[in-house]
Amino acid sequence: MKIVCDRDKLLGAFQTAALFGPGRSPKEILTNIKLDVDKDGATFSATDMEVGVRIRIEGLDVDAPGAAIVPVVQFGAILRESSDAKLRIDSTNKGTVVRGERSEFKLNAIDPAEFPDVARFEESKYHVVSARLFREIILRTEFATDMESSRYALGGVLFELEPNKITAVGTDGRRLAKMEGPAHSVGGHQTGNQTTIVPTRAMTLIERAISDSDGEVQISARPNDILVRSPRFTIYSRLVEGRFPKWRDVFPHRSDVVKTELAVGPLHAAIRQAAIATSEESRGVDFTFEDGLLVLSGRAADVGQSRVELPVSFSGSKIVIALDPRFFSDFLRVLDAEKTFTL
Repeated sequence: MKIVCDRDKLLGAFQTAALFGPGRSPKEILTNIKLDVDKDGATFSATDMEVGVRIRIEGLDVDAPGAAIVPVVQFGAILRESSDAKLRIDSTNKGTVVRGERSEFKLNAIDPAEFPDVARFEESKYHVVSARLFREIILRTEFATDMESSRYALGGVLFELEPNKITAVGTDGRRLAKMEGPAHSVGGHQTGNQTTIVPTRAMTLIERAISDSDGEVQISARPNDILVRSPRFTIYSRLVEGRFPKWRDVFPHRSDVVKTELAVGPLHAAIRQAAIATSEESRGVDFTFEDGLLVLSGRAADVGQSRVELPVSFSGSKIVIALDPRFFSDFLRVLDAEKTFTL
């Protein structure tokens, strides 16, 4: 294998791939990344056997196709520390040599055949979703999951794919986050009665890999795993096994609900202030709604008291509710601070 490549382009793809490999593993080969080169470009592959990625790199000068295994730490350091705009990489069964204009590094040889194959996207049935929307869906649901819970399948995000819609739900049993948006089904793809729960870690990695420049992503849910493809990458993840709570039962269907519009940024700041006078034992904050005013108050015996006032558009009878400020802050943190929302 012999290639010449732009260093920055190589570094960006490598750093994303490195997120998917385990820091430690009984299978030593998995702590490395595979580089496959064909006549049109190259592909970085990484996996921990639960989640994996294939990242495509175009615009290389390929002198000879082939494959090489490169160690995450050393190869990543070469790409970061080098000041050369372009690097030449030559790999044989004796090792891999990386050359810059005034530098040269030789890495020990590892047989590429030992590296497990990372799933390719070869599906004819899938959903097409805006890349920007899919990132928002992940950010606005994954924070509510619980990776340490053994109850139900709370360590992931539930996806429901319908002909023209995608719905995602995350919950830890005490709070629940749901987001939906438009999606286009190709080949009749939908989840139907299949429970598709994607692990929270996989969701985080997918969100970090996606760029708004990707335009669209394709999602294919299979019985035991899910595939996500963009113009630059393919990501594979096993699904979480288990039973997801009946999330639709959480939302009330009542006509006597009082609604008010609140600004994200100012409310988030007020909640952070009120939470100063709370503790692990007493971390609730009282939200008191009165005409034109919201009063947030916290109290802890070993800390003291807090009171923060915020002008709001509320009108009606006085309402007092106690909420965990951490949960509310987590929700507000994934919204645009300049926008408003309905409580």
